[in-house]
Amino acid sequence: MITIHHLGVSQSDRIVWLMEELALPYRLKWYKRTENGAPDDYLALHPAATAPVIEDDGLVLTESAVIAEYLCHRYAGGRLTVRPEQANYPEYLYWMHFNNNILGLFFAKGALGTGGQGPNVERIRGLVGRREGRYFDYLNARLGAAPFLAGPELTCADIMVMFALTTLSRFDGRRIDDLPNVIAYVRRIESRPAYVKAMSIAGPAAVPADR
Repeated sequence: MITIHHLGVSQSDRIVWLMEELALPYRLKWYKRTENGAPDDYLALHPAATAPVIEDDGLVLTESAVIAEYLCHRYAGGRLTVRPEQANYPEYLYWMHFNNNILGLFFAKGALGTGGQGPNVERIRGLVGRREGRYFDYLNARLGAAPFLAGPELTCADIMVMFALTTLSRFDGRRIDDLPNVIAYVRRIESRPAYVKAMSIAGPAAVPADR
């Protein structure tokens, strides 16, 4: 059985959501956040020391996009993915990696906000701000053209992106209040039974528990 090593208030909740969408059995092992971000036993799970982490018959795997593709192809016959020969494959591929772009900008903004000054810092700050704005404008436009990021149906691309639109704002990530199509999209996702269940047991407000 798949074990999801879940760090509270982290991107690992998307893997719980994925497993609920796929209706696959799994074990959830909770780790509470610490002042340093994660406890030592969580950091020891994988050399990269990042969330999420899954364990499958001795294999320890990290990186959300990798885990999502692995689970969908290994245990669900490719459900929630898009094949290269399908017309919407480029959209799927782009939005699968959108999350990493947003996180990169989030961390860059955090570093720039620590008091750095000088022409190069201001130039980079402007570049980060413009890029973030364009990314989110593009996201809003895409969701005005399609109900889900890769097209008419939910895919792993949607599972990858939701964290950046919801939980990341708890850490001073960009809010979506001015993006009507994104707001409507988040509401659609939040009405899905699998998402509701996943957030109730592993979301930011969930109570730590193993199952």
